[in-house]
Amino acid sequence: MSSDPAGTNKAGASTPEGLSIKHMKQNRQSQWKKALQTWQLYIFILPAFLYFLIFHYFPMYGVLIAFKNYVPTMGVWGSEWVGFQHFTDFFDSYYFWDLIRNTLGISLYSLALGFPLPILLALSLNEVKDSIFKRTVQTVTYAPHFISVVVMSGMIIAFLSPSTGMVNHFLGLFGIGPISFMTEPGWFKTVFVMSDVWQNTGWGTIIYLAALAGVDPQRHEAAIVDGATRLQRIWYINIPALIPTMIILLILNTGNLLAVGFEKILLLQNSLNMESSDVIATFVYRVGLLDAQYSFSAAVGLFNALINAALLIAVNQISKKVSETSLW
Repeated sequence: MSSDPAGTNKAGASTPEGLSIKHMKQNRQSQWKKALQTWQLYIFILPAFLYFLIFHYFPMYGVLIAFKNYVPTMGVWGSEWVGFQHFTDFFDSYYFWDLIRNTLGISLYSLALGFPLPILLALSLNEVKDSIFKRTVQTVTYAPHFISVVVMSGMIIAFLSPSTGMVNHFLGLFGIGPISFMTEPGWFKTVFVMSDVWQNTGWGTIIYLAALAGVDPQRHEAAIVDGATRLQRIWYINIPALIPTMIILLILNTGNLLAVGFEKILLLQNSLNMESSDVIATFVYRVGLLDAQYSFSAAVGLFNALINAALLIAVNQISKKVSETSLW
């Protein structure tokens, strides 16, 4: 017997295909009913949706200028196509590996120091029983996070001044001569990373303390009864509870490996430390806005974004297979 388009045979019995289509239609209708019943929630999310749509997704059409010889008077569509010429020029340039080395050097340095310190601080504060001392340490450590980048950069330059900086005055007490931290290329990465760790370690600790707050106290009580020491309880109870959070933050940090924030670097950068302070972000700013090489800077920025996206996807997939914890 043949089936008609409605999914029924000549005897009037429903076929599996017809039942499947009917089930899908019922699911769609049910989803629309649920959406209409909770329309207030969609109103709340609408501003965020419009923000990302207008300021993040819509401007992405400008990526086209990376493949063109963009002339502002001719517009994006009127400019000449040059394909991958700007990418080739960047890869063949003498400063390509210098930019990659500086960007990766600062990022890996920051990751090596900045990633474990909030974990150690959170584990330490979690063991503190004096609530007043605990709150004081928390306030002191995460307060620097709220200092603006401009103010922070000014403080760094003032504190590290070879003539009037308090750091060199302190070193002078031990017979160490003044060090020009901000003009010697060898010191730039250390100054940048240490100041960043000081500013953000306390804020990152809050995330791990929130994860530790979810640990069942009965597990610690049972471990104490079984004779476990404090270090054993930290190793076998607290750290496993932090692992999912650690993995998610590690994935996010890896996805931003080449996206070193250029604001602070630009404020601390000068012609004398350019050898170790020039990264991809500052190069894009200088070439694109100051030298008006819009297409070339767009190509460099797109290369940077694609590498970050590839790293994020790769690390997320590895994490998903190894630990079953991932962003998606």
